[in-house]
Amino acid sequence: MNILTVPATVTQAPTQVGEPWINMGIFGLFVAITLVIVLRASKNNKTAADYYAGGRSFTGGQNGTAIAGDYLSAASFLGIVGAIAINGYDGFLYSIGFLVAWLVALLLVAELLRNTGKFTMADVLSFRLQQRPVRIAAATTTLAVCFFYLLAQMAGAGGLVSLLLGINDRLGQSLVITVVGALMILYVLVGGMKGTTWVQIIKACLLIAGAFVMTIWVLAIYGFNFSALLGDAAATAGTTDILNPGLQYGVSETSKLDFISLALALVLGTAALPHVLMRFYTVPTAKEARRSVVWAIWLIGAFYLFTLVLGYGAGALIGADTIQAAPGGVNSAAPLLAFELGGPLLLGLISAVAFATILAVVAGLTITAAASFAHDIYANVVRRGSANPESEVKVARRTVLVIGVLSILGGIGAQGQNVAFLVALAFAVAASANLPTIIYSLFWKRFTTQGAVWSMYGGLAAAIILIVFSPVMSGNETAMIPGADFAFFGLKNPGIVSIPLAFFLGWLGTVLDKTGEDPAKQAEMEVRSLTGVGAEKAVHH
Repeated sequence: MNILTVPATVTQAPTQVGEPWINMGIFGLFVAITLVIVLRASKNNKTAADYYAGGRSFTGGQNGTAIAGDYLSAASFLGIVGAIAINGYDGFLYSIGFLVAWLVALLLVAELLRNTGKFTMADVLSFRLQQRPVRIAAATTTLAVCFFYLLAQMAGAGGLVSLLLGINDRLGQSLVITVVGALMILYVLVGGMKGTTWVQIIKACLLIAGAFVMTIWVLAIYGFNFSALLGDAAATAGTTDILNPGLQYGVSETSKLDFISLALALVLGTAALPHVLMRFYTVPTAKEARRSVVWAIWLIGAFYLFTLVLGYGAGALIGADTIQAAPGGVNSAAPLLAFELGGPLLLGLISAVAFATILAVVAGLTITAAASFAHDIYANVVRRGSANPESEVKVARRTVLVIGVLSILGGIGAQGQNVAFLVALAFAVAASANLPTIIYSLFWKRFTTQGAVWSMYGGLAAAIILIVFSPVMSGNETAMIPGADFAFFGLKNPGIVSIPLAFFLGWLGTVLDKTGEDPAKQAEMEVRSLTGVGAEKAVHH
């Protein structure tokens, strides 16, 4: 069964669940409280470091919780629960991929990035390479990854609200996506990174607590016997296939390759996600950056264990047909389960948490994209490092408006797609466009500017071209353009081709580059990345 499921029209399916006024009231309360927090946090946004990195004032524990808030997106909650409810074991592969990826981030990237950079990924890459070409390439890839990720969050918002308010027409859903986009713009314009971080911390606590309560509730129904839950899920599905591998990825050789491609994208993409990397700059030291990742792993790991119970719980208590027929399709499994367990009130609470999830992640993505444009393109390429912090922050705020409008339009176009799936595409783009250059910059002394530029542009172009000409875009009724057929690449995720290609291009560009780079700069970067010596001075400069 395909994870990219567009809701079928089944007459007995719920068109709306719960009381719209309760749902909206609880969400309105959340927005009001977080806006007050954001306004209070914004009073200290005086410098670029305050706006982009929250004044580097967060502890490892706070930052780890905020990373969990940034990372546990609508895909984690709505998409994965839906994927497990419908595809069983194969849906859980998303959880495993998203979690294992953190080990790559912890072991290879977190501390070294914190020691070498200042605000953005491009700071690290341009440390020993030529500023202009590398910053332009890094800003381009950052904006592309953020845009793909924003699409997923906006699609999740549209699906969730269509279920809660019974809005089934595209116009109504488009209006909802516009409102979410406007709120996001407000959060980021006013609060900067500090406000965004506090929203993410609150949201992470709410999401993990909400998922924990629902998990205990589902297990209590089955006498805390997980086997009984699995048996009921198989009985409701009418097959034991949902307990075994292969329902989604084992049908053919192509789907097995698709699974390898997805796994590569998930495991390697996390260490290259710009909005996650940027969180390492909000702590004062590299030690706190390491602590943040350890905190994040514990919180995220616990949450993904909850999704296993919630996914099979939704499959057992609601059934795949009802979930797919509801407005929002696959993404409606978690809200439907909440309504089944605790009626309108629990549904209202869980839906508000899901909304908060979307808002917080979208705010994090937007500030990352804005910082990348303002800090890398405007301050360091256009103004060649002579921009004052006030004008840089002003440009960042204008960029927020542009990104907000683009993400609203993109989200309207991506309605009906499974959000976990859309996020997997963002991971593939990140792993192809960013990861090879980050790894080479940190660990390969010979790496040159030409290698970096070839790797970033090549990986980005390969990933996007393969997505455009894949079954995701056309060639079947669940594609983004259902009527057209221009797909020639058989896999739904490009990672298996685009990631090795980007690594190869980075190597080839370096080997063919006759100019080389400054050995003194390379030595300085190596010492700084491993020891942190000189990093604090540069940061406070």
